[in-house]
Amino acid sequence: MRYLRLRVGDSALVDLDANQIGSRRVTLYDGPIESVLREGFGTLEEPARLYGRVWTAGPQVVIRYYAAHPVDGDQVPLCAVARLGNDQMRKSPESKPGMAILEGSIAAAFIVDAFR
Repeated sequence: MRYLRLRVGDSALVDLDANQIGSRRVTLYDGPIESVLREGFGTLEEPARLYGRVWTAGPQVVIRYYAAHPVDGDQVPLCAVARLGNDQMRKSPESKPGMAILEGSIAAAFIVDAFR
């Protein structure tokens, strides 16, 4: 994280799914995800990509990011999670197994020291 000039707790807004930017509602599926930075994040400039994994089994979506790809650089390791307050990562009731519908396509990516 030092390479990216990021510390635990640092955060930035991301478009959760690069394929659904600007959507009022976003549908996410279990498996890999590509998110897009909406603002600077340490040495990462927008629109750098964040790569991670989505889990939809519980009442809220869990997204963990493992790598970042700067606009003009090589992919680097990252340890971050997507978060929003007020239950905004909670799945919509019409979500089916293996997928989640969220009311909004933006979240914050927070740097963490480990996944729990």
